[in-house]
Amino acid sequence: MPDSGFTLQDCPAGPDRATLDAYRNLAVANISDAMSRTTGTSALRPMHRTRRILGRAYTVRTRPGDNLMVHKAIDAAQPGDVIVVDAGGDMSNAIIGEIMVGWAAKRGLAGFVIDGAIRDSETLAAGDFPVYARGVAHRGPYKDGPGAINVPVTVDGMVVLPGDLLVGDADGLLAIRPDEAPGIAARVRAIAESEAKVLQEIERGTLDRAWVDAALKAKGVL
Repeated sequence: MPDSGFTLQDCPAGPDRATLDAYRNLAVANISDAMSRTTGTSALRPMHRTRRILGRAYTVRTRPGDNLMVHKAIDAAQPGDVIVVDAGGDMSNAIIGEIMVGWAAKRGLAGFVIDGAIRDSETLAAGDFPVYARGVAHRGPYKDGPGAINVPVTVDGMVVLPGDLLVGDADGLLAIRPDEAPGIAARVRAIAESEAKVLQEIERGTLDRAWVDAALKAKGVL
């Protein structure tokens, strides 16, 4: 039988509740530092008011400009899931809009990440349902497929596996493998504590900046 171009797979269990809670208030910039600044998005921006997103990645790869499999993902995903859509970064047609966001919110999903366009942007910007996207297009999507659900995808150069922990704020998005998440969270907490001390030293006027000249001297700059 010829390949139909459609794939539907189950999503792995993903992060547990304790892991989700541990990341609920962590800054993406600090998480990025703890992950050696080697991954994450920069072109996808929050289109909603609260600028946060957190949940299990429920991935979709679709033909650019087509959202048939995104509709299926909304129906099949579990409450708390983030639907992550690799739409090839195409900006010709919106992948989601107000109606799909309303249905996803009703089902208890945790948000959308779209490497592509959305529409009804003014309405989404006034709401708190998490939506990240590359930009806005008024033209609606096609509903023909093909596409795949719960396969590895790439959004803005970041590989996302189904079941990953997906976290985002105003600075961007990161996908974290669930088995690596506890160790990364511990490093993030240490970074946050260090930054808090630096801010205290700035406030007191005792911040030591000798490292700047030391770094230049080490490079031969007098």
